[in-house]
Amino acid sequence: MILIKDIGELGLLAIVQRYCPREIIGDDGAVLSFPSSHNLVVTTDVLVDGVHFSDRTTSPKDVGWRAVAANLSDLAAMGAQPIGITVGLSLPPSLPVAWVEDLYEGMSDCTRQYDTAIVGGDLCRSSVITVAITALGKIEPERVIRRNIAKVDDFIVITGIHGASKAGLELLLDPQLGQNLTEDDRNYLIQAHQRPRPRLDVLPHLRGVTALRSVAGMDSSDGLADALLQICRSSGVGAEIALANVPLLPSLLDMVGIDRIWEWTFYGGEDFELVLCLPPNLAIELVRKIGGKSAIIGRIVTGNKVITINDDLQVETIEPRSFQHF
Repeated sequence: MILIKDIGELGLLAIVQRYCPREIIGDDGAVLSFPSSHNLVVTTDVLVDGVHFSDRTTSPKDVGWRAVAANLSDLAAMGAQPIGITVGLSLPPSLPVAWVEDLYEGMSDCTRQYDTAIVGGDLCRSSVITVAITALGKIEPERVIRRNIAKVDDFIVITGIHGASKAGLELLLDPQLGQNLTEDDRNYLIQAHQRPRPRLDVLPHLRGVTALRSVAGMDSSDGLADALLQICRSSGVGAEIALANVPLLPSLLDMVGIDRIWEWTFYGGEDFELVLCLPPNLAIELVRKIGGKSAIIGRIVTGNKVITINDDLQVETIEPRSFQHF
């Protein structure tokens, strides 16, 4: 087994540069171009071994995919198309070189899927594996999606299922939980956790919508409840969520009870769907275009609370309970 300390920084640099476009990398910085009619969107995520991933649930290839997907999801949440990403790695010298190669294979799998590229980065010695990615995107100024522009009477749209990533993580930690699942359902849930898909595919459907009125929204990487609360807090409004309209995975009923399913749906996190607020007619049209498990789950109201309403008209307030680093 070849370790990083066996090949040194230059040897490792030669390996990671294989995953970058030759015409862009090699100098002190990457020179990128985009239309002057667009704005630049920049977002950064840092993933730390033992905090965001572990070898118990995530292979190096999946770490690479998830790291890129998280950043591309942030671009999608702003309405931006990706231009490229940079990768900063802090690595222990005793780490096998193969781990780094697999990491870059996973990152490259994701960048190819979404028509972007790794355009630079940095390497550093560390006692803990850290993957820091900065993603660059482009967007026309009038199409930027922001959290602070939701308006009373807007409908709330989600672009897909929530809770699947959390279910996949629990299956990886305790395979016995899935003993009543089919193999296809089990694989779907695990893939939802290990290989989440940023919803860049939604952006073309938003072009006609954003030409009429700005859209409020964000992604649900920290949970559906967190996204709803942050949008409402930023916009100075409240929200009513009809539980009957929130799509659930039938397979989860074969895995856990309904109370746990609701917990995972609102607070599980890492589903990387979009939560969008827009006028009723535009929301209906958008859901029709997206299809799949997209849905209108509620509406923006006056006040400052986010509440859920069930079929019996029982009301509960959604509380802030997303993951906090500090």
